[in-house]
Amino acid sequence: MAGIGFELRKILKRDNYFALLEAYTYAGLIGAGPWILSIVGVQLIGFLSLTVVVPQFSVAQFQVSVTYLLAASLIVTGPLQLAFTRYIADRLFDKLEEQVLPNFLGAQLFTLLVAAVIGGILFFTAFAGLDLIYRLLMFTGFVLLCLIWIAAIFLSGMKRYLAIVWLFALGYGVTVITALWLRPYGLNGLLGGFVTGHYVLACGLWFLVLRSYPSKSLLAFDFLKKDRMYRALLWTGFFYNVAIWLDKAIFWYAPSTSQHVIGPLRASSIYDFPIFLAYLSIIPGMAAFLVRIETDFVEYYNKFYDAIRDGGSLDQIESLRNEMVFTIRQGLAEIMKIQGLAVLVAFMLGDKVFKLLGISPLYLPLLYIDVVAAGLQVALLAILNIFFYLDKRREVLLVTGLFVLSNGVLTGLSIWAGPSWYGMGFALSLLIVVVVAMGILSARLEKLEYETFMLQ
Repeated sequence: MAGIGFELRKILKRDNYFALLEAYTYAGLIGAGPWILSIVGVQLIGFLSLTVVVPQFSVAQFQVSVTYLLAASLIVTGPLQLAFTRYIADRLFDKLEEQVLPNFLGAQLFTLLVAAVIGGILFFTAFAGLDLIYRLLMFTGFVLLCLIWIAAIFLSGMKRYLAIVWLFALGYGVTVITALWLRPYGLNGLLGGFVTGHYVLACGLWFLVLRSYPSKSLLAFDFLKKDRMYRALLWTGFFYNVAIWLDKAIFWYAPSTSQHVIGPLRASSIYDFPIFLAYLSIIPGMAAFLVRIETDFVEYYNKFYDAIRDGGSLDQIESLRNEMVFTIRQGLAEIMKIQGLAVLVAFMLGDKVFKLLGISPLYLPLLYIDVVAAGLQVALLAILNIFFYLDKRREVLLVTGLFVLSNGVLTGLSIWAGPSWYGMGFALSLLIVVVVAMGILSARLEKLEYETFMLQ
């Protein structure tokens, strides 16, 4: 997210309540827009297709199929997302812009080949025996999503935030319209709409990259050379995406909490909907995270390192370090306060929303737990973002590795403990990880001057 602070500071310079509202709205769209659009788009297709698609179970099959596509594509591309973005940022810092487009196209081709191999293996093994059109659509959707994640995070690194949101809105708009148009064809029609919309989204992202970074070279794989990408970032991207989906996968394949849907795919009706609904509550927290961390913190972060580069006195450097630490504490406190309000709103309106959607109130306790967990995830993202600013790659790797381990163990224990504990594994895992991450961050900030000077 480095760079969004420039836009937010421009807005906040007007110093009035409307500017503050505009900044939070902008940050909320940037931070959670694509994720929310995907959730709302897929759920809207399912809701509007219930009375048309026959058999109606095909709607559930569509939603589960899309969920698996999203999870698998994020995990597969996770190692490349952070590491490749850092590689491109380094090339731009070295003023080697002519290397950007060829390596981006190389990364897309590399991703295409990896996704095609994985998708092809599943096409002929796990999904063998299913309808051929369904398998082809799943294969195409998986490959497209893998390409989209790399292109989207690349453009995020290039600070094209609003363009990404608009393209996701266009892509999911086409997805919804096309899926509804093809819904008489059942599961394959809905999946066909999904693939069509994501093809439009992918084309839009590619066009934006090609227009922004012209180059005489067409293709390069310099990013794959030894020591060109940080291994810690490769593993961090993988661990984080695995951790986010691990509790869902455990519930999907635990016999007591899941049911078969189609082919090798299973789902957990008791767990899936409440947690995805809970993610809608992260918009306020994401907005606060971006506004506070990317403005107040970044301002003192820049001043601190400028003082070091320009030969500032030790007193000046320590004072700026203290101001930076203060902004971090204030930012995290504001994130938790705003997300706390979102949690209270969910607690007050949860039963009414469930009644409106025709969902059993028995799911409410799980929703409440998931809303708290989603708030903790926003806090974790803020802390990881600070670690990235400070270039603490090993610390991020440790935190995300702990996230994988704790989420897997505690989610398994929650299933063993019974229904009243469902969701507690994910929430407790995030609580542990956030506390540990804050402890590590505090220790690193205490020694920031020493590490900045002595570890060069």
